[in-house]
Amino acid sequence: MAAALEAAWPDVALDGAVVTPYGHAVPTRRIQVIEAAHPVPDANSERAADRMLALVRDLGPYDLVIALISGGGSALLAKPAPGLTLAGKQAVTAALLASGATIHEMNAVRKHLSAIKGGRLALAAQPARVLTLAISDIPGDDPRIIASGPTLTDTSTLDDVRAILTRYAIRLPHDVAAFLEHAPETPKPGDFDEDVRLIATPDAALAAVAQRARDFALNPIVLGVLEGESSELGASMARVALDTRKRPAVLISGGETVVTLGSAPAGRGGRNLEFLLALAVALDGAPGIWAIAGDTDGRDGYEDAAGAFVTPDTPARARALGLDPHAMLEKHDSYTFFEALGDLLITGPTLTNVNALRAVILA
Repeated sequence: MAAALEAAWPDVALDGAVVTPYGHAVPTRRIQVIEAAHPVPDANSERAADRMLALVRDLGPYDLVIALISGGGSALLAKPAPGLTLAGKQAVTAALLASGATIHEMNAVRKHLSAIKGGRLALAAQPARVLTLAISDIPGDDPRIIASGPTLTDTSTLDDVRAILTRYAIRLPHDVAAFLEHAPETPKPGDFDEDVRLIATPDAALAAVAQRARDFALNPIVLGVLEGESSELGASMARVALDTRKRPAVLISGGETVVTLGSAPAGRGGRNLEFLLALAVALDGAPGIWAIAGDTDGRDGYEDAAGAFVTPDTPARARALGLDPHAMLEKHDSYTFFEALGDLLITGPTLTNVNALRAVILA
């Protein structure tokens, strides 16, 4: 996005900074690229936030701030609110990632623990005009949720945050617990003017996949942007596939599922990998059904794979290698399962994030 902006405005005086995951940088001439950790922030996440806040200070009413926002920004752009530590934010983020909380719930918490999210970057830029160009990875495409909305007002409240933390039994570090007792609210609608444009969305990606399916003479059935527990969605998608396989088609869906780890030790995996393993277990070698799922940015959670493939002989090949799909699903060890089969989908960074895409082909 930063490189495209530079290319579009070669003769306009501009400078700036963007933050992206490690290994996802591209060459730019005038915009500084900072790499940081995802999905749990690190020191470079805080450094990026400090740099952006510094860039927008002391602007005037005739200055223009262009905010290039996409999914992943909640972790990549992380400056703790005054009184909090980065370690505290890291602990809360890691606990939420393991809890099964939705992206809407996670980002409500992140906004209220931040010095830059939930509209605070836009507040720092006043009186300059702020234009937000966003790539959505959020079901429903609410731009206030994407990257926790650093340039947009917030509709969630501290009461919402306390309820979320209680619902998922999140153990809070002492500084976070003390902060939430008297934390200030985030900026609310009406506090400042907002100008936001969505330039890519999950629904647009699904439409493009559907058209590609038609190019291959497959009947696309678009199920939409779905949420829920990864393993449960995999099992339910298998039932839909088995009920639909009488005619050639491809079941297409997107959206961000969750993996609830619980207290037992977990293996390696991600949302898409767990979905696919659950799908393979439920299909149990049913003929004529293939599947692919992957995160559009090229990384499924912490792993280097975007996702993986499932084929009709996946269970048989697994058994030949001595793998137990049911046991590995219980241990959330889907990466190890597909790695052993040689069926990981490894694309490298794609530099675009509209969340996950899933396709189940019925031949």
